[in-house]
Amino acid sequence: MTPMKWFYGFLKKYRKLMISGLFLTTIIAALSIVNPYISGIMVDDVIVAGNYDLLPKLIGCLVAITLVTCVLRFLYLLMFETASQGVLYDMRSTVYRKLLEEDLNFYNKKRTGDLMSRQTGDMDAIRHFVAGIIYSVYQNVLLFAFALVMIFTVSPKLALCMLVVLPFTAISTFMQSKEVKPAFQRNRDCFSSLNAFVQENISGNRVVKAFAKEEYEKGKFQVENDRFRDAQIKGSRVWMKYVPIFEILAYALTVVLMLYGGYMVIQGEVTLGDLVKVNGYLWMLNSPLRMAGWWVNDIQNFVTSVEKIYATYSEEPKVRTPRFAPTQKPEAEFDYSHEKIRGEVEFRDVSYSADDEDIVKDISFKVEAGQTVGIIGSTGSGKSTLMNLLCRFYDATTGQVLVNGTDVRDMDLYNLRDNIGMAMQDVFLFSDTVEGNIAYGRPDCSFDQVKKAAIMADANHFIKSMPDGYDTIVGERGMGLSGGQKQRISLARALLKDPSILILDDTTSAVDMETESYIQKQLKSIKEGCTVFIIAYRISSIKDADLILVMDEGRIIERGTHSELLAMDGYYAKAFHNQYGEIPEELLQKKSIA
Repeated sequence: MTPMKWFYGFLKKYRKLMISGLFLTTIIAALSIVNPYISGIMVDDVIVAGNYDLLPKLIGCLVAITLVTCVLRFLYLLMFETASQGVLYDMRSTVYRKLLEEDLNFYNKKRTGDLMSRQTGDMDAIRHFVAGIIYSVYQNVLLFAFALVMIFTVSPKLALCMLVVLPFTAISTFMQSKEVKPAFQRNRDCFSSLNAFVQENISGNRVVKAFAKEEYEKGKFQVENDRFRDAQIKGSRVWMKYVPIFEILAYALTVVLMLYGGYMVIQGEVTLGDLVKVNGYLWMLNSPLRMAGWWVNDIQNFVTSVEKIYATYSEEPKVRTPRFAPTQKPEAEFDYSHEKIRGEVEFRDVSYSADDEDIVKDISFKVEAGQTVGIIGSTGSGKSTLMNLLCRFYDATTGQVLVNGTDVRDMDLYNLRDNIGMAMQDVFLFSDTVEGNIAYGRPDCSFDQVKKAAIMADANHFIKSMPDGYDTIVGERGMGLSGGQKQRISLARALLKDPSILILDDTTSAVDMETESYIQKQLKSIKEGCTVFIIAYRISSIKDADLILVMDEGRIIERGTHSELLAMDGYYAKAFHNQYGEIPEELLQKKSIA
């Protein structure tokens, strides 16, 4: 499908409304030829011939036509504006829904500012085209055609003389369209880059201030701003070069009329009234010529925007629900209940590579439903990647990730992820109330359930101390909350889902040891059957796990319980020694006996 066919699919819904608007535009264009015609009659029959009885009737006709034109113009403008807002609404909704369906690979490649510019600047260019350019081009083409016909009825020779400018207009329009498209593409690219830069720096303003890099960022912004300005100027130079040409061609019509038309009046080939008529039709010829350059700009801007939006929309996610998997029924779109699955998890010879780099290699382990698994290892060892594969944010390059004996690639994505509660390493909170953030996974739950989850996450006491308690509005990305507070709200959000699989990715790194101990006790009270994965750097967070996996350079180098791993005197034992001191003697004796 081409970008323009895709766009036409949105336009079809409002086809009747736009056809009605074009019909009214046609009537207005036809009525526009009446006023110059009546003006010619006034000159010949009233002023020259002295038939003054006609004057009131002619003036009445002019007033009536003006009123009708005003009403019709209001109606067709309303129709086109309604259609443009409808197209914009449908297109923006469709693109946004598609963005939500994209996988993490898509967002890893795209900048937020670029995606925002697709939904704002590019969408507005499309709305402008539908609301104004379509009827404007159509109306002026009709005016030009009607005016030529009327001039031919007055004098074919005069009409042919005025047509001399048309070939020059066509050539200029063609040349401008070839130059202006790449100029608009540069404009859009530079605008997206500037938008992305501003969005990134506003989001990361704390880092900028912490490193006192305001002046440095101002310099970078100046470079981006200069690039956008230069692109705008280059684009402007294109139409600045051609607009005067169209103006000259438009004025050339006036010169032809005054010289040759005046000569024909002197020679008696046409009357003075006929010359007034043609002069009245002259603006109907001039207007399209003057506007041609602007239309080329607007149309190319529209085409560029459609192509950019479609390029984003047409990218298909690599991770998606297979066709044969059972899916959520459409009528259950706002039904937050889900089909429970057992939390049995197995990795079979799983490897994952990205950008020609091996992230995890030959991972195999099995976890029974209800067990707790701790994952520890050096930074970049692939701990979080394992959980991303389990949630199917990415697909394994080789091997299988199984849940209840079924490959996650064969499961419905919605149901799989709806059964997983995840407190992420990078905590993201929405600009909403504290209650709204905790209840994000289950908006239908009661306040008591929200409060219970907050108590389990040891968040209730600091939430109550906030100005509006659970109704306190959290700033963008949780601004105003400490790292530990954000982590506990994130944990409460995950616990409230009542998941079959709970993933805690370094969730307690920003809390004190006492709070961590409290949270661990609460996690033990989670109902039987919930499988828990805990990714941590603190051994205290995972020492009670049924299985501990030690990772390094994408591989599992050790596995076992806390005591078994200490007895191995390997990576885990060294980590324990660094955090707590000497390893208990009895565990070392177990190793020597073995």
